[in-house]
Amino acid sequence: MSITLAIVIITAVISFTAFSNQKIQEDLIFYPPAVDRRRQWYRFITSGFIHANFFHLFFNMWALYSFGTMVEDALNQIFGPAGRIYYLLLYISALVVSLLPTYFNNRDNYHYRSLGASGAVSAVVFAGILFFPLNEIGIFPLPFGIPGFIFGALYLIISSYLSRRGMDNINHSAHLWGSVYGFIYVIAICALFSSYPPIQAFIQQVQSYHFGK
Repeated sequence: MSITLAIVIITAVISFTAFSNQKIQEDLIFYPPAVDRRRQWYRFITSGFIHANFFHLFFNMWALYSFGTMVEDALNQIFGPAGRIYYLLLYISALVVSLLPTYFNNRDNYHYRSLGASGAVSAVVFAGILFFPLNEIGIFPLPFGIPGFIFGALYLIISSYLSRRGMDNINHSAHLWGSVYGFIYVIAICALFSSYPPIQAFIQQVQSYHFGK
């Protein structure tokens, strides 16, 4: 079984359980004051395994499976068996890193709570874009897909704007920083543990794209 599929199954099981059990949700949700005052650091990770509702869960797991299988395969090709470990570390560490700005901005906010795997999923999506920038990504309701590198740029711009605006209940900050982290993580591990040049490969693929086709 792939690491991606295992994460999807585990997340779905825990999320469905939490849908009908408020105590489980409260014990696992990301609650900055609990992290700060009670040192419940595990909430950085456990909050990524619960979701607000079925559609929230479905969208995140669909995106994770779609991109995660590609990223996992790419890391396996570059690093061999160690690729599975690097992929798992990408996902788990992204759960933490994507929530750090949220934590520092809401340490004393007793009304703030966050849940969902969006930050880690964003990291996986952007790792996929780094490896495969020309793969097309569908955006509802557009009847066509757009190349990953264009989607990525739009996603960062929109997430940054919505994060600063802060007018809804979505943690756009986690989306933004998870995305950036996905890029940085892949570049770092490739530089440290392989000879694969992800930045050069990304640039070469983007340069080969014909905007007028």
